[in-house]
Order: sequence, then C-alpha cells, then structure tokens
Amino acid sequence: MSLRRNVRGPVLRAGGWIALSLSLLCFGFCSNGVTQSQSPTGSPRDAGAPSQLGPVASDAARPPNAQAKGTISGTVTVQGGGGVAVGAQVRLTRDGQAPEDVLSNDDGEYSFANQPPGPFQLTVTATGFETKTFSGNLDSGGVFIVPAIEIEVTRATTEVKVSASVEEVAEEQIKYQEQQRVLGFIPNFYASYVPDAAPLNPRQKFELAWKSVTDPMTIVGAGFLAGIYQAADEYGGYGQGAEGYFKRFGATYGSVFIGTFIDSAVLTSLLKQDPRYFYRGTGTKKSRLMYALANSVMCKGDNKKYQVNYSAIAGSFITSGITFAYTPASDRTTSLYFQSTLTRIAIGSVAGLFQEFVVKGLTPHLKKNPTPQP
Repeated sequence: MSLRRNVRGPVLRAGGWIALSLSLLCFGFCSNGVTQSQSPTGSPRDAGAPSQLGPVASDAARPPNAQAKGTISGTVTVQGGGGVAVGAQVRLTRDGQAPEDVLSNDDGEYSFANQPPGPFQLTVTATGFETKTFSGNLDSGGVFIVPAIEIEVTRATTEVKVSASVEEVAEEQIKYQEQQRVLGFIPNFYASYVPDAAPLNPRQKFELAWKSVTDPMTIVGAGFLAGIYQAADEYGGYGQGAEGYFKRFGATYGSVFIGTFIDSAVLTSLLKQDPRYFYRGTGTKKSRLMYALANSVMCKGDNKKYQVNYSAIAGSFITSGITFAYTPASDRTTSLYFQSTLTRIAIGSVAGLFQEFVVKGLTPHLKKNPTPQP
C-alpha cells in the first residue's frame, strides 16, 4: 500500500507539468498566429498593414492626376531687319478663358505661364504696324516656343473721294432734260424736275439755247404759227402767197431764235441767273399756282436763291426791239412794241402754269427714267 502510494504521487506531479507545458505551448502558438502573418515572401507584415482578406483599392478607381500646366513664349520682331519690337501688345486667346495681354519686353520677348494644355491663338498689335496672328497647341506640362512673329509697318493709304464736279453734274442733267418731250415729240428742254439742280455755266446755257432753237419741232412750230398769222392776215405788210408766208415764217422763227438766246443765254450768263423752270409739285394748289404765275418775273439764280427775273424782263424788251426793226413799217407802232413786250412776259406765266400742272403728266420719258441727282 505504501509503495503504490509513493509511486502515484510522482506520476501525478509529472502529468501536471506535462499538461501545463502543453497549455503554455498552445497559448503561445495561438497568440503568435493572431499578431503576425506571413507575407507572400515569408516576411512578417506590420500589425497596421491591411489583411489580405480585406478590400484592396484598384488603380483604375483612383481619380486621375490633374494635367500639368505649361508655358507659351516667343519673340516679336519687325519685318525687314528692323530688330525686335518693344512694347508690342500680345493677346492670348483660349476657349473658355478670358483673354490675357502682355507687352513684349526690351528684347521683344513675351511669355504666358501656368497655361493648361490645348489650342491657343496669339494676336500681336502695335501702333503703326499691321496686326499679326498665330495659332498653336500646347502639350500638357510643355513649353511652346512660338516662332518669331514679324510685324510690318502699316502701308499708308490715302482715301480719295471721286465726285463729279458741278459742271459735270449739270451736264448730265442737261442730257436728261434734252430727252424731255411733251407727248413724245414737243421739246421741253427748259424744265427741271430736280429741285436742287446744279447751276449751268455760260457754255451750257448757250448749248441748251442752240439745242432748243435748232430742234426740228421748234422750226415746225414756227412754221405752223406763221401759217396762222397769214390766215389771220397778221402783219399785213408781209403780203400773202408764198412770199408773205416765208416772210412771216422768218420773222416768227427769228423772234424765237433771238428771244431764246437773249433771254436764256446772254442775259442769264451776264446776270448769273438760271433760265429753267423748276417744277415744284408739292404744297397747296394755291401756292403752286402763285409760284407758276411768278415764273415770268422770278427765277432761281446760279446761287440757287430766288430773285427777280431780270433776264426775262429785260430780254422781252430787247427781243421786241430787235424784231420791231424788221416788222413791216405799216405795223410798226409804239403800241405794238409794248404789246409784244408784255405778251412775251405774260407767256412766261402761262408757260409756268402748263409746266406745273399739265406738262409733266404728258411727258412719257419722265415716267420711265428717274431724274439724275446732283
């Protein structure tokens, strides 16, 4: 009994130490497994490193880095070996950005820093020089060296306004007037439908008078009037028959010829007055009527101001005096002279009435072509 008891004690103590040792070994192994893990290469990871079992961030999911900015620079020179351009304005224009301006320095250089990549345009201006432009494309983080931009001196330009002289304008208006014919065949050269027509010079006044008296219809009209005089036995001293008719025709045409040149060429040139009737066409009928009746005693001067028509009044007396000289002696009386003179003045008023209220509507040429303006 004592022997068993003695053997059992050591055995139990040995088993307890073995169990304790196993427990400590197991505890140490498990603790070591929680605090350390092997990397794929076998080296231990830091305790703060993420576990392979946790989520791993993808490079594709990370936001891309912002594109690097660059610089645009260059030099402005003067064309033709003039050296660099100092103080030239260089403007940088880019889509979606406000323009930036810099001035070229003493070496003609300029620069735009911190510029995002992309297309751009440069505009170079300088007083007295032509404007120049340049377009390019800046790479990300790059430096764009612009080729030297040459500016050239602005070419001197002289603006020359070519305008017709007063004489040339008047000439064109006369050409138009010479196409005016009542009913398409009766000359109406002394009517102007341009209120502010250019004044005529003496040469033009004489040319217009010659055109008027040599027109075939003027000659035909004088012949027709001579026939009326003969039928009424006016100026009986001329007699009858062919001889009497041609004398009356000569006297009638002579009166037209002399009167046209005296009234409308000679005196108007000396007194600087316009021989034409200026159509009004506006205003009340009464004002137009008074204007037309005054045509025989009022006219427009070469200065375009209205004045007493000395040319027509004095011309009527002079023309009557000349024609009075070849009137038959039997008809040559003082009363006839004044009657002829006053008749010529009155004819001016009657002509004015026809011009203002009748003639324009009977002149087909005016309906097709506009009157030339000065």
